[in-house]
Amino acid sequence: MAGNVLVDAGFLVALLSGRDAHHHWAVSQAERLAPPWKTCEAALSEAFHLLGPRGTPVLSALLRRQAVAVAFDMSDNLDAVLKLMQKYVDVPASLADASLVRMSETLDDPILLTTDRDFRVYRRHGRHTVPCVTPS
Repeated sequence: MAGNVLVDAGFLVALLSGRDAHHHWAVSQAERLAPPWKTCEAALSEAFHLLGPRGTPVLSALLRRQAVAVAFDMSDNLDAVLKLMQKYVDVPASLADASLVRMSETLDDPILLTTDRDFRVYRRHGRHTVPCVTPS
């Protein structure tokens, strides 16, 4: 079992929106890899935006009860994140994606729950795949 479960906006949206195509997958992953989950502010910003006003109370509740926790300090990782964004400019890597890749480099035994297949392209520490679980 992973020591640090990271989540991106896609996972959070899928989990909290019954209309999302990956909702059932996200629910099963949430049961298998229970909270607390770690993320970054950029991923939360994306999730709040994508969920809209209807999803805001539920995502807020996850944050308040610390099922989802911000575990990333952009100021300490700014250069590394910007380098990742530049390296993957052709994908392109969003601020949230680059932050999550960087988190996977700094946390012990990470696994990322994501609906974004771009994480199969990104490399941590230059050459290692990002350990992630995506819908099949």
